[in-house]
Amino acid sequence: MRDEVDELVEAWARERPDLDVAPVEVFSRISRLGRHLDLARRDAFTTARVESWEFDVLAALRRAGAPYELSPGKLLRETLVTSGTMTNRVDRLVDRGLVERLPDPHDRRGVLVRLTPEGKVAVDSAFEKLLDAEQTFLDGLPEKDRVKLAGLLRTLLAPFAS
Repeated sequence: MRDEVDELVEAWARERPDLDVAPVEVFSRISRLGRHLDLARRDAFTTARVESWEFDVLAALRRAGAPYELSPGKLLRETLVTSGTMTNRVDRLVDRGLVERLPDPHDRRGVLVRLTPEGKVAVDSAFEKLLDAEQTFLDGLPEKDRVKLAGLLRTLLAPFAS
């Protein structure tokens, strides 16, 4: 089986025989797959009536477990955005009724952001649709290859872990 990346690699190898173009075989495919995954993710979230950035915040709260609340600082670490961006996002999610702000019982100056029941339904629906979409990408791979691929990608990502 051949794909468009094979053609790119052959062309570069022909034009620049002095270079090892082997990384193109891996990373061009990862890049192309990433674009397809972004489109599938966008479609899944649109169907669930959730924006991608909303999903990121709602999912962080959902993964925290009952009562599905986090401090803004923990939300920042989970979503890798600035505090100004997080404030804006939480404001918009409050307006949509998907989260609420509550006083932090352990810090008189602090607040907690909590998923509302509507937010829980929204994030669960979006996550189910996302998993369905992602599953279609893996349907052609046997389970042992999925496990191997996950391990190889983990190895590539490990140096970037914070």
